[in-house]
Amino acid sequence: MISAGLLPAMPLSGQNNNQRVKNNKGPYGLFLCPLVYMYKNFIKNLFIGKCWYIAMSICIVLFFSSFFIPFLWHIAVIALISVALITIADLLLLFTTRKTIEAVRQVNDRLHLGEDNKVDISLTSSYYFTIRVAVIDEVPVQFQKRDFKICISLRAREKQNIQYGLVPLSRGVYEFGKIICFVQSPLGLIQRRVYTAGACNVKVYPSTSYLRQFQLSAPGSHSIMPGLRKVRRLGHSMEFEQIKDYVRGDDMRSINWKATAKRNSLMVNQYTDVRRQEVYCIVDKGRTMKMSFDGMTLLDYSINATLAFLGVTIFRHDRGGLITFSSKMGTVIPAEHNGKQLGKIQEALYSQDTDFSESNYEALASFVYNKLSHRSLLLLFTNFETLISMERQLPYLRKLASRHLLCVVLFRNTQLRQIHDTHPDSLEGIYIKTIADRFDFEKKQIAKELRRYGILSILTTPGALTPDVVNKYVEIKSRQMI
Repeated sequence: MISAGLLPAMPLSGQNNNQRVKNNKGPYGLFLCPLVYMYKNFIKNLFIGKCWYIAMSICIVLFFSSFFIPFLWHIAVIALISVALITIADLLLLFTTRKTIEAVRQVNDRLHLGEDNKVDISLTSSYYFTIRVAVIDEVPVQFQKRDFKICISLRAREKQNIQYGLVPLSRGVYEFGKIICFVQSPLGLIQRRVYTAGACNVKVYPSTSYLRQFQLSAPGSHSIMPGLRKVRRLGHSMEFEQIKDYVRGDDMRSINWKATAKRNSLMVNQYTDVRRQEVYCIVDKGRTMKMSFDGMTLLDYSINATLAFLGVTIFRHDRGGLITFSSKMGTVIPAEHNGKQLGKIQEALYSQDTDFSESNYEALASFVYNKLSHRSLLLLFTNFETLISMERQLPYLRKLASRHLLCVVLFRNTQLRQIHDTHPDSLEGIYIKTIADRFDFEKKQIAKELRRYGILSILTTPGALTPDVVNKYVEIKSRQMI
């Protein structure tokens, strides 16, 4: 956790200015020192509230009306003196104490991309009366929150926690600024500003929520992760696990007759999925992956799905690896199965970004053909908007599928689906719907053309990407296709 505590209202630079003034031995040194101290500790942090302006407006109206109604003059004078006395009392209540209010921000040192990350602020009042506080937290500039404000009420010596959520839409370093508190007494005429002088930086990493949910819904548990479906197994693999007692529903063909004769009861062989198979996620970082859906790019969706997918493969005792490419080959992490592999993949995915260039599938096919000698499952995250663009890369995809099991992940445009569901009542709307249907049909044609050449494909939306690729992996393992 990273926390930023609230410091006294005087900034460090002010201390240097005071020291500079004290060291000044000129004729104005003794005169400037009290003025600088008053500005740093009083005037700079003094803010006039709305109630004060309303009260002064009433006094002005009374003085103006007294020219026409003479007896209002005395009322206006009394009102002005009352406002002045209440203002002085309010100043004394807010500025005579040195300890005002303390604020501590607690945020994780790592935020997760596309998730609702909670930020806690702990407020402690040192006043002996009830105060109203307007809290402004300087959230990172990436969120563009220019109207952030939380108003609460604190009783005497009370400690209270407030919480809010942030959903980062891009990876990188996020810088939190100050926590600014505007304190108001029960009189409500003026406000005192109290702020922190410290900041903290946090990093935004790919999301691991699906990975945690899958571990909770691991085989043997009664729950299942939302979006995942159970796949019926066809036969069984030849990976022997153990001999167990026969129970109703077991495959009669797996009865071990020798063990049955020794134990004088039916015993069956139990098999498990083939383990230690190589699984690679190939992430395209070309310009087509920069398309945005709901504030996140296709590359960010792919990175989140890659981390969750490789976590699932490692959890199921397969060997997970990573390959990124664009105009040239990028990060390559060989497939391994150990405790540090997922951490290496997460650190590698954190810094990936597109270079807005055309992806070089020829370099990818040559690298995979020469470097990966064992048959592996290749999950390629890319995006083809037209059938012609896919046909240009089809020879290289077929070369990848000649030695490995290739599965291409394609993204369906959700905005086109929304246009398809509309009922236009104008000629322009009909044209737009026809064009949208044409593009959506072409996406289906791309997936159909890939399957014609023995290449698996997943046509999904960005929001359902992670469950769909995990379902495809479970289906491939169940059908023993690797």
